[in-house]
Amino acid sequence: MTSLPGRPAPADISDDGYVTAFFAILVVALFALAGLALDGGGALNAKTRAISTAAEAARAGAQALDLAVYRADGTRQLDPEQARARALAFLAGADADGTASATLTTVTVTVTATYQPQLLTLVGVGPLHLTGTASASPRSGPVP
Repeated sequence: MTSLPGRPAPADISDDGYVTAFFAILVVALFALAGLALDGGGALNAKTRAISTAAEAARAGAQALDLAVYRADGTRQLDPEQARARALAFLAGADADGTASATLTTVTVTVTATYQPQLLTLVGVGPLHLTGTASASPRSGPVP
């Protein structure tokens, strides 16, 4: 085969063992996207679970009506200490870390969760600390 003047013949060109810059960048980008998809989904799942657990604990606490006040005049208000204790008991039963506070009208629960990334740890992303907060109040309708 003949070559053009100033250009080597095709048989003289060898690229054995070389990685092009494009291929190296493409592989890194694909790993980054896979890490974001996997670990982003995992973190979102952990956050959703924390919010859901907080909402369930708040609803459990909102069932602690002060029955003496309700029987006296029909006012629905919470027993704050009992509401807080019920919410914390729910968190303990769900094996979740969190805090609870209660007033006469509302129970608020905050759940903290930690997600350990799987692929993003390769680039230095450490554990993600997530929180979920929810509040609940006693129903305003008739008590069944």
